Amino acid sequence: MSAERSTSDPDRGGRRAGGGRRASERVAENVSPLELADYQKAVRLVLRHPLITAEYPDRAALPTVRRWSEQLRSDLMEVLGYRLVTTADTARLLRAQDHLDATRPAVTRAGRPFDRRRYAYLVLTLAALGRHGAQVALGELADAVAADAVRIDGLGLDTARKSDRDAFVDAVTWLTERGALALADGSATAWAGDPDRAEALYDIDREILTAVYQPTRVLQHLTSVTGLLDSGSALGLATGRHTQRRDQARRARRLVLENPVAYYADAEPDLLGQLRAPSLPEDLERLTGLAVERRAEGVALVDTSGRLSDIRFPGGGTVAQAALLLGARISEAARRTGRHAPDLLPAPTAAERLAARARRIDAVLPARGLLAELSAPEEETPYAAADGQGDEPQETRHPFVTDSWLRGRLKEIIGEYGKGFAADLREDPDRLLTQVLDLLAALSLVARVDGGVLALPLLARYRGVTARVKSRVPAPRSARTALFADDTVKDPTP
Repeated sequence: MSAERSTSDPDRGGRRAGGGRRASERVAENVSPLELADYQKAVRLVLRHPLITAEYPDRAALPTVRRWSEQLRSDLMEVLGYRLVTTADTARLLRAQDHLDATRPAVTRAGRPFDRRRYAYLVLTLAALGRHGAQVALGELADAVAADAVRIDGLGLDTARKSDRDAFVDAVTWLTERGALALADGSATAWAGDPDRAEALYDIDREILTAVYQPTRVLQHLTSVTGLLDSGSALGLATGRHTQRRDQARRARRLVLENPVAYYADAEPDLLGQLRAPSLPEDLERLTGLAVERRAEGVALVDTSGRLSDIRFPGGGTVAQAALLLGARISEAARRTGRHAPDLLPAPTAAERLAARARRIDAVLPARGLLAELSAPEEETPYAAADGQGDEPQETRHPFVTDSWLRGRLKEIIGEYGKGFAADLREDPDRLLTQVLDLLAALSLVARVDGGVLALPLLARYRGVTARVKSRVPAPRSARTALFADDTVKDPTP
């Protein structure tokens, strides 16, 4: 399913707001049937990689997008309200952001999510590069970032500390992978190991740097992180009844595209009609080439290829396979009836989740200085939707399982399949459980609540999963190299 982590505008009757042809009849209208699959590939590519350069994600990506750039610009704006900006060397998709999402972090080359320090270094590096010429030495860039970081309480960058150097190099490497920096000489890894004996020299690509960071708001004017969310006005859209219907249709399509599943019970009341409209699956299927699956509980865009999703599930690795096995046990427990039936509790609403995330982020915004001087007072609290104002959908309750129950089931899974798990996670079940539940929550399979989790409807898809651990079969000496190189022998196979 799409977890990323998608042209025209039907109203609830499946018509365009201003009359005329339906959206599905206009999506890719200039693309011949023989070329439709290639066009849909370009759509998935730009949705999966909002920044595309000559080298990132690969050399074939930019020519593919540029070939269809005119049609892509039209369809992505019409269907989703996304703006595609192309130059000679870049393609940049500017998304309309409807909610705060912590499930799609920047990651290091080793696949580890950026922490707050790495994000801070990345932003400060972008700022420092704007003050340099065509080239910059890594040590010089580190000194410039350190001079800015020292003015931020709790941050700093001490190049004498290996941990700080590693975090800084992760930020630089992220930019290098996308072509904003190109290594001309030396080694960043060697510099991180010993900056007194090694150095690295980088060429700076101004065009890619500009494409990396394109804010749609003046950040100093914001009083809350919710000011970054799309309200329809960010793209200069007009207001009015027909435009509101168009924007609601776009938001509904984005909800299905950008999430593993769009639950009816979790949707805002004004989006329910658009989520149920027959034009929605037609538009998304025509645009992306993926199938839309509709059930009683909601809508999901199914990505069996894994080429659009940022999270593929089921997947390989200890966390993904433990999540699949634990999810199956949660789903079975949710089916119990009688005195062993689980309690049914309401899940946090989308507005409540937004409010909680926004409060955590807003708590670290500057309270004085330039931000306070430039900020305009808010007429209403950004958390009004979470405080009971407006229409509220009928409450839906879900089966609840406790943390202690989850720990017990994971202990059983480790006992049965632990030989196929990574040793560090097998020996630290609490850390494994945290990562497993984070993954299940990111996929909308469970909802995290105090004391446990709620089983959401999509989890039933994985009920009844069985697994076995592949055993190592003694092999001739000549074949052992191939055996040990095969990672599949290390993991349970669902």
